[in-house]
Amino acid sequence: MAVWALGINHTTAPLDLRGRFAFALDQIAPTLHGLRQALAPDNPQQGIESAILSTCNRTEIYCAGDARVLDRTFGWLAHSGGVSPDVLRSHSYVLQNGPAARHAFRVASGLDSMVLGEPQILGQMKSAVRAAEDAGALGSTLNQLFQRSFAVAKEVRTSTEIGAHSISMAAAAVRLASQLFEDLARTKVLFVGAGEMIELTATHFAARSPQAIAIANRTLERGEKLATRFGGEVMRLADLPERLHEFDIVVSCTASSLPIVGLGAVERALKKRRHRPMFMVDLAVPRDIEPEVKALEDVYLYTVDDLATVVQTAQANRQAAVAQAEAIIDAGVLSFMHWLDERDPQHGVVPLIQQIQAQTEAWQAAEIARAQKRLAQGEDVQTVLDALARGLTNKMLHGTLAELHAGDAATREQTARTVSRLFLRQQQGPSRR
Repeated sequence: MAVWALGINHTTAPLDLRGRFAFALDQIAPTLHGLRQALAPDNPQQGIESAILSTCNRTEIYCAGDARVLDRTFGWLAHSGGVSPDVLRSHSYVLQNGPAARHAFRVASGLDSMVLGEPQILGQMKSAVRAAEDAGALGSTLNQLFQRSFAVAKEVRTSTEIGAHSISMAAAAVRLASQLFEDLARTKVLFVGAGEMIELTATHFAARSPQAIAIANRTLERGEKLATRFGGEVMRLADLPERLHEFDIVVSCTASSLPIVGLGAVERALKKRRHRPMFMVDLAVPRDIEPEVKALEDVYLYTVDDLATVVQTAQANRQAAVAQAEAIIDAGVLSFMHWLDERDPQHGVVPLIQQIQAQTEAWQAAEIARAQKRLAQGEDVQTVLDALARGLTNKMLHGTLAELHAGDAATREQTARTVSRLFLRQQQGPSRR
């Protein structure tokens, strides 16, 4: 049994390439089915365990099973993104066993994020695990990996100050907007989408009491909920091109596979605004706003990658917390690998345990059957119980006592030490103190 992680993230791949591998949460189940079919075509339901984590900063596939199909995982991902294997290979990472576990623990703890220590990734990972579980793609090994990831992340969060000095993407967007507009209270802000990232960003902007807030969303119900919370209005996505000129600030983050805000719409909006500047933030992967918009003279467009230089601050203050977090992760990796090794058939422990349990159960059944027969014949209960205990003891010790008398002196001495450690642990305890 092997565990592996294959992925791309903000440090290995540019934004547009990451966009090719973005999977919406509602796409995860059918995508996992296709992946498992590709990895184990003869028996996809009982084959490779798998889960997919897809965020604006990363797309990662976690698998557990026969390591010989790892190359198929790579080929499947390259095909799904419509790129050549060579292109994917140059922008991706493949990790196995211990390094894969370490990576999962670091991701869950926020150590591998663009914003060091950000908490959103943990919720995104939990959602990915639930989706894999609902799709029937999660087995005991990946479940154990992720549950340990969550436990490690919790310990990192409660035992260190890893997130104390971080700046979120939402806060960074507000900071940049403040540099362009002297007073955010005199601006009108449009949010495109109504998901978690938009909700978080809207919370930060609402704290600056802008003149107006609007939510444009595909489904009005979700948009109305968010608009009501921030005292804003809701609008349909179809109305966005005609109303774009009304807003000074536009923040977009949807799960659309194609851009929602095009170059032509922004050009028309600027003309109506008489070229008053527009501040735009595209937090979506793939992009919501066409990249050509960035070249317009009166538009200040930032993507998730553009915000990287803003959020990477106070680095020196976080080094001690990072060191503490890495120590917690190291311990978690050792514990997981020990658990994984014990389950490996080649390790020998699990089959041996199963054989011992089967043997003792057979002895137990034989002695109970013999005791029941003697009780049916009217023998004294205490006498029968004594005989049952004696019979089980003799069966369990027969092989051990035989080994103690076998072999040469050196072999007997080594056997004696092993038997003493296994059977006389309580007696040995006080003598060692």
